[in-house]
Formats: sequence, structure tokens, C-alpha cells
Amino acid sequence: MIKNMSTMDRGIRVAVAVLAAILAFVVGAGSLLGILLLVVAVIAAVTAVTGFCLVYRLFGMSTQSTASAGRSSSGTEADTSR
Repeated sequence: MIKNMSTMDRGIRVAVAVLAAILAFVVGAGSLLGILLLVVAVIAAVTAVTGFCLVYRLFGMSTQSTASAGRSSSGTEADTSR
């Protein structure tokens, strides 16, 4: 399984997972909304841990940066004139 998520994307998903889990228990984990929030939390957590998003794969997307994007590690344009 090839990672297709950036570090920022993974961090956001961890935050969403934690928030959704907390909200699930606030509204009642046995309620329909609580169960839905727990499902969202589990999906967000699993995708964050694995670094792979099936939806991104289905649409041919990736938030993972590539080394061949023409930028150096400092985020500035690479000097390719040499």
C-alpha cells in the first residue's frame, strides 16, 4: 500500500478522529449520531496511521509531496541552471 497522504493531512485526520470520538461520547455513544461519529473517528484514525486514503486512490489524488516537484528541501525553487 503506497502512502498518498502528507504529514499535515495525517495530522488533521488525527485531530478530526479525536474530536469525533469526544463528540460521540458527549452526545451518547449508543445514539445514531454517536455511532456515526465513532465510525468517522475510526476511519480518520486508521487512514492517519496508515497514511493511505482509499478515496484519494479512487480519484487518483495524493497530498504526499514528491521529491521531483522542482523544489529543494527548504521550499524554494531549486537551481537547475547548472
